[in-house]
Amino acid sequence: MTIQSLFLVTLVVDDYDRAKAFYCDGLGFDCLQDELQPEGKRWVVVKPRGGDGAAFLLAQAADETQRAAIGNQTGGRVGFFLKTDDFARDHAAMLAVGVRFLEEPRHEVYGTVAVFADPYGNTFDLIQHTLPPEPLDCDRLPVHKPRR
Repeated sequence: MTIQSLFLVTLVVDDYDRAKAFYCDGLGFDCLQDELQPEGKRWVVVKPRGGDGAAFLLAQAADETQRAAIGNQTGGRVGFFLKTDDFARDHAAMLAVGVRFLEEPRHEVYGTVAVFADPYGNTFDLIQHTLPPEPLDCDRLPVHKPRR
């Protein structure tokens, strides 16, 4: 068996439009799909602009069990990691549109990072990795260790 990639991650939200506004207007994600489905559901897929990683499927909670998971899908841990090529630029832009950072930027051996939260409480690292001065040796790479 050969798994090729992880391309879509479900994020349970309270309202399609509220979540889409945060990710697309606030974080600058692209909306790849927003299609009506049966029973009033929608298929809403958003992805970081220019990124090569997975996208989010924004899924509106349909019952109490799903509503209880909103904002706590990773049990309080940092659950998502957004890579940037210019931390200062993206951090400033995110602050300008009201994104709530939970800490000041910090410099670690692996790069510059700060934790922020979406409107639901899901936490993300915004990170710009430090470029190694020589070819990568996978046995000696610095390991990213989130604070939570």
